[in-house]
Amino acid sequence: MSQITEQIQKSDIRGILEDALAGKRPDRYSCIRLLESDDVQLMGMVASHIARRRFGRTATFVNNIILNYTNVCITDCKFCAFYRHPDADDAYTLSIEQIRTRVKTAWEMFGIRQVLFQGGHNPRLGIEYYEEAFRMIRSGYPNIGVHALSASEIDMIARVERSSTREVISRLKESGLQSVPGAGAEILKDSVKEIISPKKISSGDWLRIMKEAHQLGLPSSATMMYGHAEDMDDIADHFFEIVRLQEETDGFIAFIPWNFEPNNTPMQKDGTVNEIVTSEFGAGGIQLLKMIAISRLVFDDIIPHIQSSWLTNGVGMAQLALQYGADDFGGTLIGEEVVSCTGARSTELTSSTITDAISQIGYNAQERDNLYNIITTRGAEEDKG
Repeated sequence: MSQITEQIQKSDIRGILEDALAGKRPDRYSCIRLLESDDVQLMGMVASHIARRRFGRTATFVNNIILNYTNVCITDCKFCAFYRHPDADDAYTLSIEQIRTRVKTAWEMFGIRQVLFQGGHNPRLGIEYYEEAFRMIRSGYPNIGVHALSASEIDMIARVERSSTREVISRLKESGLQSVPGAGAEILKDSVKEIISPKKISSGDWLRIMKEAHQLGLPSSATMMYGHAEDMDDIADHFFEIVRLQEETDGFIAFIPWNFEPNNTPMQKDGTVNEIVTSEFGAGGIQLLKMIAISRLVFDDIIPHIQSSWLTNGVGMAQLALQYGADDFGGTLIGEEVVSCTGARSTELTSSTITDAISQIGYNAQERDNLYNIITTRGAEEDKG
């Protein structure tokens, strides 16, 4: 702690970091100053100290599959390389039996504890498809949690059913939905959404649907996809929209910042990527570490878990992120198809590889479920021996 204090004295963000150590959340103006600062290592030291104060030298992960049930989508997001139009030759939608087979195989081979169930905005799927899938998973595999459907997918189901999103969420919860991923937030600023995803739900709708989920007893994660068409003001606004909703509902259990992967996306092709990002590579590792650290400083007192986001940045960066304020490694993500469409990197990782990666940096790995309940603890010494 004394080493951190000495370095803070020389920093131009000294006051913000001292306040954070004292438990005071940065305000929007201070958040922008952090975003503008190059003192990333010091931010990380402070964020790491705060995270260790809460969690010690432990890091959680979830053993799961991503089940991308359909790539059919009519939203045409410019940052996405995964979607296909309904009549495309390579469009697909998994049958309930195919879903059952994937879940059964993953349970028997890997002992998964979560299915992350996400896909495109498919106008040909009614709510009964999702209800049948969730009931099948929960009744056949009660130890596997259902973490499913972004706010924008829920909105699509409501439009197909000509129903309210609240009614859709209620029915999905009854059929086995247990928690909601934070996907679809991107940047919660409509001026940005007009550039990257003009056909998708608005920022207000994303916040409203998340509020409805929380009110109906479904916890969720919140996300931020940065490194495309946003500026620092937009990022700060995103942080504090999440803060405002969390103060009202207390429904977010984790925050996950991740960088836009440009490859094979319409944004790369039409040149609308932010000037700080090249057409070939994302925002990069330093920016990830800055976002992780700021996330811890902003959310520590209201959203307990910050995820390290290995999926878009690799295992090595995820290890560093655990030392910059993150406490959760993420998931095994066996079967992921969305990010892999960008050609970013291999998007499969086993639980033993994650445990080893956590142990390598002197942390203890704790396997969790989709609600962040601890299932097993795998200590560094145990894994070595």
